Amino acid sequence: MSKQRNRREALIYHAKPIPGKIKIVPTKPYTTQRDLALAYSPGVAEPCLEIEKDKNNAYKYTAKGNLVAVISNGTAVLGLGNIGPEASKPVMEGKGLLFKIFADIDVFDIEVDTENVEEFIQTVKNIAPTFGGINLEDIKAPEAFEIERRLKEELDIPVMHDDQHGTAIISAAALLNALELTGRKIEEARIVVSGAGAAAVSCTRLYKAFGASAENIVMLDSKGVIRKDRDNLTKEKLEFASDRKIDTLTEAMVDADVFVGLSIADIVDPKMLLSMAKDPIVFAMANPNPEIGYDLACRTREDVVMATGRSDHPNQVNNVLGFPFIFRGALDVRATKINEAMKMAAVKALAELTKEPVPEQVNIAYGKTRLAFGKDYIIPKPFDPRLISEIPPAVAKAAMESGVAREPIEDWDRYREELLQRSGSDNKIVRLLHDRARRNPKRIVFAEAEHLDVLKAAQISYDEGIAIPILLGRKDIINELKKELEFDADIEIIDPKQDEAQEKRELYAKTYFEKRQRNGVGMYGALRKMRERTYYGSMMVVVGDADGMVTGYSRAYPSVVKPIFEIIGRAANVKRVSTVHIMDTKRGPMFLADTSINIDPNAEELAEITQMTANVATTFGFTPVIAMLSYANFGSSVNPKAKKVKEAVSMLHQSNPDLIVDGEIQTDFALNKELLESKFPFSKLAGKKVNTLIFPNLESANITYKLLKELNGTDSIGPIVVGLKKAVHIVQLGASVDEIVNMTAVTVIDAQEREKRKQAKQAE
Repeated sequence: MSKQRNRREALIYHAKPIPGKIKIVPTKPYTTQRDLALAYSPGVAEPCLEIEKDKNNAYKYTAKGNLVAVISNGTAVLGLGNIGPEASKPVMEGKGLLFKIFADIDVFDIEVDTENVEEFIQTVKNIAPTFGGINLEDIKAPEAFEIERRLKEELDIPVMHDDQHGTAIISAAALLNALELTGRKIEEARIVVSGAGAAAVSCTRLYKAFGASAENIVMLDSKGVIRKDRDNLTKEKLEFASDRKIDTLTEAMVDADVFVGLSIADIVDPKMLLSMAKDPIVFAMANPNPEIGYDLACRTREDVVMATGRSDHPNQVNNVLGFPFIFRGALDVRATKINEAMKMAAVKALAELTKEPVPEQVNIAYGKTRLAFGKDYIIPKPFDPRLISEIPPAVAKAAMESGVAREPIEDWDRYREELLQRSGSDNKIVRLLHDRARRNPKRIVFAEAEHLDVLKAAQISYDEGIAIPILLGRKDIINELKKELEFDADIEIIDPKQDEAQEKRELYAKTYFEKRQRNGVGMYGALRKMRERTYYGSMMVVVGDADGMVTGYSRAYPSVVKPIFEIIGRAANVKRVSTVHIMDTKRGPMFLADTSINIDPNAEELAEITQMTANVATTFGFTPVIAMLSYANFGSSVNPKAKKVKEAVSMLHQSNPDLIVDGEIQTDFALNKELLESKFPFSKLAGKKVNTLIFPNLESANITYKLLKELNGTDSIGPIVVGLKKAVHIVQLGASVDEIVNMTAVTVIDAQEREKRKQAKQAE
């Protein structure tokens, strides 16, 4: 991607359709005059008076308890330096977005226009009554140390400078696990720390809290080894000054067990790495380029245990593993501070979580057969859904045990369930899809590449490493659009109507004719069909010139389905092709079927649709919990429309007794766990969270998914076609760029799965 285009897209992302990345939304009704009277005058006076009596009532009557301030003066923005408060605002908004999506914490970002330590502290103290916690961000050292120390002492709410402690917590968890893997004790480990800023100081302090010996630690700044005989050392640097008579990183690395880099790129060379002890632990965390490249380090030493700050290598030290969940736990017990005990509890919880069996959803997202504790997996992945239910409870317990919790938690099982229900627990489906597709991108045909939105989707898919696009359409138009988009990659463009495609047209036509000659297709007609992009693209997939195809943007669904059914056809043992939509709802991903093809399936067809939909959910890492919907509940109607659903359920219970499926059932009972358990405790769905809905006919499914999409603004992925022989998928007419990109990722994953099954069969 060109720097100019990347710059333009970043600016458009932040500017359109609404400037910025976060907004405030009401949490109470506001439709009637009565609602407004309660929200403001005169009703608002009552909670005001209650808070006047006891200021702790602010947690009861306002959003204070779930509100964190992300505060900066913009003096140390990562990679940008001292850019000032206004320029730092996009970064602070981004931090707010991460708080919300990972832990359902609301944020106001506040940029303070002062570099004076006392003024900054007073500003934060003056606004602190608004918030349940304070996240300090991008403040330069050494001022950051004093600001955090003072605010922790003088405020009665949690305060944390994430630049210091976030990296410290994540890297400490990784370090404990790496030491365990290599058979070392932290008390004996020889540690080299490159960097002496806020993060380096905090990391080293936390390592010492876990037992690292001061005598075994060497810290370096831009001048070399920090020694006790150096002049003008800050008190933070003096804390880690060494007695060893060495000056350089090269000297420090000899026989070292651990290297922790929080400095600049490429300062560690292979010779230094080779001089380290057996099974060296290297955390090269400079961003975007580490102190030594991951591939170079692994080539230099096979025994290295390596972590970086990058997402494209194993063991990413990513602060998002920490700060959202640490604040979540602190807020939920109304902690007066985030103390060492709470940070250490987070470290231990992260370290222990790494050793637990990894959910299949995470394995699938990262393209692994099975992630397991080892040198390539010493810290959890950011997409791990267990983080929200494991880290906050550990932090909350530590707050209670250390005496800083004002509202102790009594029912831990209920608390974990509440955490899982928060919006941050399940809404990562799109990121999961994209990340998984990137693991093994496939050749995907874009059958309507003359359209700007389709070409834009192809461009994003290419830039993001999701797919290898093949563009169908008139070359002059596509090339003109590519110039407009600054899409300068060398992408294959094919115009099926041009002479240069004649050889392929004839080959494809012959194959098509042989397949359809007993269905009224002649050779001349087959040749004409191959001039049409959907036919041509489908044949590319059939003969192996492409791995999959995305189409449907500019044509009505039935006209696109016809050539695909003719050429691709149903998979073996599939009687009815169907479609599934994935809806990214507040309760997590929901799989809905059949949304696009089967008008009024019978009981047997419903059972087949259900089984295929369950396979889709499993493919994307979810255990399907399936409700087969009707207007009736468990035999309450003898109408044939309800009876066919009941019969389909009976078939599934007999053919696949391990599948969690039940019905016929009304939608509200299916989605309301308490209602279902109270009325139908015998159901297979009782006590479970339904994530898959099978509709009795096309109209109910199609209407429902479009209502969800338009009224609730729910993101959708689909329709995912299931039951075809090849990875071909059809977007809705006029689909958005994002929808096409998401469907491209689905198509890539579909092709990946087919390749795996083929390889497994060949290996038998």
